[in-house]
Amino acid sequence: MLGSQTNLESWSRIQSSRSRFALSLISTLNDEKSSIPRGPSAEVSANGGTAGRRRFRLAILASHVIQYQAPLFRMLARQPEVELSVFFCSDWGAQSYHDEGFGQEVKWDVPLLEGYCFEFLPNWSVRPDAARFWGRINPRIILHLRRRKFDAIWVHGWARFTDWIAMLAAFTFKIPVLIRGESNLLPALPPWKSALKRIVLRNLFRRTSAFLAIGRYNAEFYRAYGVPKEKIYMVPYAVNNDFFSSQADKLAHCKGNLKQELGIAPELSVVLYSGKLIEKKRPKDLLKAFEYVARTQKAVLVYVGAGSLEPELKQYAEAKHLPVFFAGFRNQTELPKWFAIADVFALPSGDEPWGLVVNEAMCFSLPVVASDQVGAAGDLVRRGVNGFVFSHGDVRSLSEHLELLLSDPVLRARFGQKSREIIEHWSYRENLKGILTCLEQLPHANPRA
Repeated sequence: MLGSQTNLESWSRIQSSRSRFALSLISTLNDEKSSIPRGPSAEVSANGGTAGRRRFRLAILASHVIQYQAPLFRMLARQPEVELSVFFCSDWGAQSYHDEGFGQEVKWDVPLLEGYCFEFLPNWSVRPDAARFWGRINPRIILHLRRRKFDAIWVHGWARFTDWIAMLAAFTFKIPVLIRGESNLLPALPPWKSALKRIVLRNLFRRTSAFLAIGRYNAEFYRAYGVPKEKIYMVPYAVNNDFFSSQADKLAHCKGNLKQELGIAPELSVVLYSGKLIEKKRPKDLLKAFEYVARTQKAVLVYVGAGSLEPELKQYAEAKHLPVFFAGFRNQTELPKWFAIADVFALPSGDEPWGLVVNEAMCFSLPVVASDQVGAAGDLVRRGVNGFVFSHGDVRSLSEHLELLLSDPVLRARFGQKSREIIEHWSYRENLKGILTCLEQLPHANPRA
């Protein structure tokens, strides 16, 4: 998870030697040739860019290739003000890989590496794993920061070793650091961990030039750790709204046919869940809530996704004779038809820093019922306007919200329309605005003409 608290203890032991450690790695790698990142940005740079325009050389460090980030990188690379280079700590996601959460092989069916300049950094970890602090050890990023004269580096949190060595190198070379993590104040931490986290992060944040907040809860987290509000720029967590909204418009009049194609009776309302079927997402809470709903409403619960809890959920649904449909894992281009048949979207997670699936559902004009541990609920789910927020684990409250929406088609339609209106202003366009404003206001940035 981006911006997690993982291994803060380990980092505190080496914090005092940050500059010496970064410089020793540089000395070790100094004889290596630094490769030129691949992609169209390299060609733009070679041709001199856009004459007479201010250009910021921006480096982005990403743990791996992520389907939600690629469209933003492409859009950012097209901006005349930016010369973008993306450095991946792993090619995980670019090819077929085993996703532990889904419990199966996954290969995304959308282009992830087109339209921007990128490089895969060699990973020295003996146990490569995006979820582990030591799973990403990529010292070559230091060479790039030393030689390429970037105006800023954007780091996705502090959960991996490479995040730290990149930030320490940037501090050493006087390159502004931009942090965009997912952390918020929702999870309650043990006192000792909270105290240690506060010591480490306050020290890090004092040296960080700017923070790209993904939403209100994330901004509140930075403020709680002493970050002045003028250093926080809103760069909201977004999905490819253009794709999902266009698919919603295309499929708007196909609901009945799609239900028939999928084997769902046309008269049944659809409650949709999309995501991994794992413990922290609490999909069984939704199933138990639906058990109450099914007593009074003609509806079906659809799970789009896979994971370790799937057998247990199936067993419970069969034992209770509940109308539940398990669609399994569905790729990006397959998701639209599942959103198109839905009437209500539910996300009952107990630990969800954001939940981009909420964005996707809102592109399809769906009312949303989310738990209070879903980060997106702080910005996108407005109680009594386009959905409801309930206390995580409160199955009865969840069932009441679902029953209210399913029993009132007029309310459902009004909430759905508001969802679409809200999400139209939570997009990559707002991302670009926040990023460019941040770059222009960096005190130490030196844009090239």
